[in-house]
Amino acid sequence: MPLPHLRPLPLIQRVFAVLGLLLLFAGCTTVTPPDAVLAVPAPPQKYAAIVVDAGTGKQLFEVNSTAQRYPASLTKMMTLYLLFEALDAGRLTKETQIPVSDHAASQPPTKMRFRRGESIDVDSAIRAIVVKSANDVAVAVGEYLGGSEDQFAAMMTSKARQLGMTSTSFRNASGLPDDGQMTTARDMAVLGMALHRRFPQQFHYFSESDFMFRGRLVRGHNDMLGRVHGVDGIKTGYIRASGFNIVTSYNADGRNLIVVVMGADSARQRNDHVEALIQRSLSPAMADTKTRLMFAKQ
Repeated sequence: MPLPHLRPLPLIQRVFAVLGLLLLFAGCTTVTPPDAVLAVPAPPQKYAAIVVDAGTGKQLFEVNSTAQRYPASLTKMMTLYLLFEALDAGRLTKETQIPVSDHAASQPPTKMRFRRGESIDVDSAIRAIVVKSANDVAVAVGEYLGGSEDQFAAMMTSKARQLGMTSTSFRNASGLPDDGQMTTARDMAVLGMALHRRFPQQFHYFSESDFMFRGRLVRGHNDMLGRVHGVDGIKTGYIRASGFNIVTSYNADGRNLIVVVMGADSARQRNDHVEALIQRSLSPAMADTKTRLMFAKQ
């Protein structure tokens, strides 16, 4: 599902002194004054961002949005897309038990730490992937739906092409490091929009910040939830090669935005940047003031 009406926007780069240090700032816009700039919160080889009006498909902001980046756990958005498809098709229910293989259980953290022979129901699996970003559960889902993780990764890539994600290749279900697993900020925006449009009845999972599992409270780490009014998901991601990534959905006051930031140096820096981009998109004048104040603190 290609994004309609997307067009490249000019990239403005300036160098100026702040507290005696030179910082590189970059931004692009069609709605803010020429001297308005947004800081690049990461080295250029990692940073990418895009803001799309999900109602119209119009691109409101972009920097490096078609450059290849590592998705990290944003990968799990596609794992969930295929799981939601299977639910809709009746191939499983939310009570279906998904077995956890030795391969799935052996995945590095973050994970739920299953033992040999254990299983997890689909409803809990969705929550574990969304809230905990559990690698073992993502792999178990992939094996259950695809027969093997490799076959599931091929299904993921095929679905990406169907959705219009032209620059994405998946190699696993979790987003753990793999040199062949690449995407772009634009493609992640396409996927975020597709999840919202195709599965409105399931999208509530992405707004959950914790859930109960086997008598214990499992907390998440998407700090954008509850931070900005109107933010209702979607997913964070991090591996060393990618930096801190996020796809965020904003839905309030008649506006629906998808914001993607990739390659930030920290979760806090990433979240600050997302908030600034949201405010900029909703009210350019107010956002311009806020972003300048925020960047002056860096």
